[in-house]
Amino acid sequence: MAVVQPAGSEAASGMFGWMRSWWNWCPTSELLLKQAEERLISYVHTAYEDKIVSISKGNFIRTICMKQDTENEKTPLVMVHGFGSGVGLWVKNLDALSSQRTLFAFDVLGFGRSSRPKFSNNATNAERQFVDSIEEWREEMGLNKFVLLGHSLGGYLSAAYALRYPQRVQHLILIDPWGFPERPPPGQASGRPRVPMWIRALVFLVQPFNPLALVRAAGPWGPSLIQKFRPDFKNRFKDVDDAILYDYIYHCNAQAPSGETAFRSLTESVGWAKYPMLMRIHEIEERVPITMIYGSRSWIDNETGWKVKDLRKDSFVDVHVRNYILFIIS
Repeated sequence: MAVVQPAGSEAASGMFGWMRSWWNWCPTSELLLKQAEERLISYVHTAYEDKIVSISKGNFIRTICMKQDTENEKTPLVMVHGFGSGVGLWVKNLDALSSQRTLFAFDVLGFGRSSRPKFSNNATNAERQFVDSIEEWREEMGLNKFVLLGHSLGGYLSAAYALRYPQRVQHLILIDPWGFPERPPPGQASGRPRVPMWIRALVFLVQPFNPLALVRAAGPWGPSLIQKFRPDFKNRFKDVDDAILYDYIYHCNAQAPSGETAFRSLTESVGWAKYPMLMRIHEIEERVPITMIYGSRSWIDNETGWKVKDLRKDSFVDVHVRNYILFIIS
């Protein structure tokens, strides 16, 4: 007897076949990311609480909290990671930084294990979406004031948050912050970010696409591709098994490119922001102290820190350039 298929079943079959093909080619999932993160965070000795914090439009922010129940509790610390990262890459910092105060670290919206919504392709609106998500997270967590620490892209987003919500920021700490200097006119030599070869090569290969499209396009070779482009991670995470580290980074970036797409919207060219923070940093309330910390071999130009200090003459701005920084993770 002939079997009559329902209308559309052929298309559905084709869709599921495509999904199976994609899974075989790009072997990742939310579960695999969760498992990879658990293996990496097993290197942390301090007890922590795992939270899924709901915000607007059905989105959520994945958060870890390390609480200190002391009588003389210090202002809590909130940590915002950089591009292509997640809470797992704070693994070398969490024990030390949570030893004297409550610490919160979350996966930025569009990255890690947080929601991966559609962002605006307009730089101003995309930045606002990021900042709104941080403020909604703060409200849900019931935090009144905190020390805000941002690394790389997280530094840019932390500064953008402090611009809109200065009353919530006890101290702004920026670690190798991305997106501060203004792009010079064509042909003019200036303090161009010392973009490392791995970034220039990656951008050249995937310029028409999202920054990490090559990782996904490489499918099962994605993890080894990350190792090839970022061998420096081995030195920066010496106590962490290479396979565990790179597996986590791969699964963070093989998921749907949500925050990655937003970052592309924020970017004018490799190393440059469309709306540089240096042009706006003076608008942060004077009472907000800022500490800027740079690695001596970082590709982020530390001259920006001194420019911020000059622009905020009536405010506290402390600039450090160090050979080794506890906070630096990429």
